[in-house]
Amino acid sequence: MVSHLDERSTLSLPIRRNTARSIISTSSTTRRHRHTRSHTGGSTNTQSVFPWFSSGNVEIVITSGRKEQSYLLHKLILSQCSGFFDASTSEGWSRAQPTQSTQQQQHGGLPMIGEDEVADASFLQNGSTTPSRDGRRWKYELDWGTSEQDIPMLVQKDPAASLFGGDHGAPQPPPVRNKPQSGFFRTMTNLSSVNVQQAPPDPADEVIRDYDNLFRIFYNYPPSLDAVHIATAYVECKRLLQLADMYDALEVVGPRIDHHLLRFQGRLWKQIAKYPPSYLKLGYLARSRVIFSEAMVHVVGQWPAGANQLRGQIDNAVMELIEDKVDELDETKSRVEAKLFRLTLTTSRGERVTPHNSMLDWLAVSLFRQWIAENTTPLPAPILKDRSRGSSRGNGATQNPLPAPPMNTGRIYRLLGTAGQAYLPHDEVKKFLKLRPEDYNRESLKRFERRMDEVKNLAKDAVKPLMRSFLELDLGRDGGGLPYLTCTRLEDADFPWDD
Repeated sequence: MVSHLDERSTLSLPIRRNTARSIISTSSTTRRHRHTRSHTGGSTNTQSVFPWFSSGNVEIVITSGRKEQSYLLHKLILSQCSGFFDASTSEGWSRAQPTQSTQQQQHGGLPMIGEDEVADASFLQNGSTTPSRDGRRWKYELDWGTSEQDIPMLVQKDPAASLFGGDHGAPQPPPVRNKPQSGFFRTMTNLSSVNVQQAPPDPADEVIRDYDNLFRIFYNYPPSLDAVHIATAYVECKRLLQLADMYDALEVVGPRIDHHLLRFQGRLWKQIAKYPPSYLKLGYLARSRVIFSEAMVHVVGQWPAGANQLRGQIDNAVMELIEDKVDELDETKSRVEAKLFRLTLTTSRGERVTPHNSMLDWLAVSLFRQWIAENTTPLPAPILKDRSRGSSRGNGATQNPLPAPPMNTGRIYRLLGTAGQAYLPHDEVKKFLKLRPEDYNRESLKRFERRMDEVKNLAKDAVKPLMRSFLELDLGRDGGGLPYLTCTRLEDADFPWDD
């Protein structure tokens, strides 16, 4: 048998050329492979050092304490992701200067195609941006202000003294860190450092990390955020969102923060239940519908418990939304409460029970209504004088009595929705019926409990609108032990950032 070489396989083999590649030939004959970018926000495939783009035209220097981090980025990417950079690089605010190649063109020289231009061509193929060819350069430095109250902010500087101007030549990337040891020595190093206590995080590292994560998100690289401890992830996401808010980049950073936190699933819902005001503010900054809705249900159910943590710290639109949802919940509770007080039993003839036609059944309805009134009405203000205030009145100082705290009836409605022995159990019913010895016997007790169960079933149906839960957190049958209602629902038109 004679084997023949397939012509199609011959044509598909690449031809190695020794000549220099031009921009056009690079785009048509070569194909560069890049590392897979992860959009999950975790540590998988996350680069330890942010890429140094030789085609960049914006130099950013972050100085925090004795540490300094430099970036060479692109004006197009920064202006698309941040309103701050879009405005500061405009004609009216820009302090940009022409590059060396632009100066050569102005003096009659011919531009030369060097390694940077070839790198720019490969970046056009692999990246998602276009390097600036207008010959302008920008430089920003982190300004810490003059006092501790000042917020560090990027300030545009004269790029003449930067790595773009002068006789410094082509921009040089920052020094590359040595790679960690591999193999046996790396394993022994990890084992020896297991019991070593880690030092507290340096504020300088936090500032540099926040800016590094911000630029990573701008270039669609996964940010370096904690994917194990949700409390640490919350702090890191909060700092990153505040930084994005300063530079008008919430629309770009918010979705990445939302995706990262939602990976925690059940742990996230439990943390929101513990700290609903904090996650409400975070969800608002991240424009996260899921986190914002979850926190809003808890805030409205416990209102006004979290009012002090929200007033003056969040937009008025959110406060108005909270007040509207609280009013809607109060109206629903008022309608349900009116139904509960109108509940009654009927006789075999279809008549309402009264002391004349069925004394025992009427006592069951009266006991139920009394229990509702006692548990849904706030305690009255004390009438007796307080002796401890006598000395202060003698000194001429008057103290007004403190108002009673608002009563949260969520726990009462949950008991009504559970029915059975959750409230007015057998012992209380028996104790109540013994107040009338002439009516107390075994048969009357069984009948009284049977009629009481009928009232409880009617009440269970009446409170169904309040028993709904719009939480992602699984509350179980007994409501998860929450002492407040979770029936608040946000519609699509309720989110304050969609206006």
